[in-house]
Amino acid sequence: MEPLEQRLLAIVGPGGLLSREEVASRSAGVMRADSLRARALVRPRSTEEVAAVLRLCNELEQPLVTHGGLTGLVHGGDATPEEVILSLERMNAIETIEPLQRIALVQAGVTLQAVQEAAEAQDLFFPLDLGARGSCTIGGNVATNAGGNRVIRYGMARDLVLGIEAVLADGSVVSSLNRMIKNNAGYDLKQLFVGAEGTLGVITRVVLRLFEKPRSQDVALVAIDSFAALTRFLKHIDSSLGGSLSAFEAMWREFYQLVTTPPARSAPPLPDRHPYYVLVEAQGADPQRDAERFNAALEAALAQGLIADAVIAHSARECAALWALRDDVLQIGREGPPLTFDVSLPIAAMEAYVAEVRAAFAAWPDHRCWIWGHLGDGNLHFAVRVPAAREEVERLMYRPLARIGGSVSAEHGVGLEKKPYLELCRAPGEMALMQRLKRALDPRCILNPGKIF
Repeated sequence: MEPLEQRLLAIVGPGGLLSREEVASRSAGVMRADSLRARALVRPRSTEEVAAVLRLCNELEQPLVTHGGLTGLVHGGDATPEEVILSLERMNAIETIEPLQRIALVQAGVTLQAVQEAAEAQDLFFPLDLGARGSCTIGGNVATNAGGNRVIRYGMARDLVLGIEAVLADGSVVSSLNRMIKNNAGYDLKQLFVGAEGTLGVITRVVLRLFEKPRSQDVALVAIDSFAALTRFLKHIDSSLGGSLSAFEAMWREFYQLVTTPPARSAPPLPDRHPYYVLVEAQGADPQRDAERFNAALEAALAQGLIADAVIAHSARECAALWALRDDVLQIGREGPPLTFDVSLPIAAMEAYVAEVRAAFAAWPDHRCWIWGHLGDGNLHFAVRVPAAREEVERLMYRPLARIGGSVSAEHGVGLEKKPYLELCRAPGEMALMQRLKRALDPRCILNPGKIF
């Protein structure tokens, strides 16, 4: 065993260190298998052990990459043969849930689903939700500022974080575990680490904001015949529901057809002849009145010609079935892995942007393109299969965003994949400030080096 590995083992103890060969044999999750080429993987059990590992790596100028649930899609967790992986998988405790304060204090390695279930056991609700809920970790969610299905009502991960404990590159522990919604005493230090993708510090513990558990859930799938009607329906349903709209998930026809044909498990609840489909969800406190309001809003939309057809869930099982249709994203890979993209742009610019991208793809007659997303918050996802190099497709996807004020990353982060295009959506002054922060907090550049910029 080499000297570094010996010193790491002394910090984390038996079972806390995996060799190069053991790392290579682990599952890479949705990442490429060659992303696990590190010289070692260290698995601390506490913030103190994380701090000791970082002090050692900083002293030796040993680059280190932090891992959560390995569900990221932009190669932010890729490691090279010279790097050490720091995994938070053994720091997975839910330390406290305070029903009165409506907060949870959790370690960074706990899964999103575990937090959701623990909150529900206390008759509370943690609204962050995404398809990888059973694998992704809270530390990873916060480090990438995850979005997901209910951003339109509850915001991104950063809106659900009250406090953070993080370890800096030199091993210093910044314990900013604020438990209050209102705290304007100085800089809001937690925001330095939200969305920083592990480049400024390693998040070890998080204080999460919880909410009272909704007493009603109304879900419908609607079909819409034009993009103009789609945007008008968004305004109509949000206004009609008086703030209870919790999801507005749009699916273009090709995606809807994909998730409602074998081998997909869902049968089409509505005919597949319409260009757009939307999964609408509202959460409230009065099941009977909320259902009446929800149904009335849909009836009014139908009468105004905003929607062409609709199916309404009448039970928890039917609600789950409609959500299962929207969540069956893995169908995009049933004919082989496609190229995937996660962009954000003003809603008013979406129709023209999609038309421009699709016109560019038409150069390849056999191309496939599936589009879906959390349209209410400006986020679209694309899965593309074309006989072209990824770099060529990236240019087609990303360059139009610069002139319409869009972003190359809505909720997946930057990592390595979007690094060449970051300047399309960040001004020179912003780039310079980010680099100054990096140099100030990690002068030896040991934390997730080469990621973002």
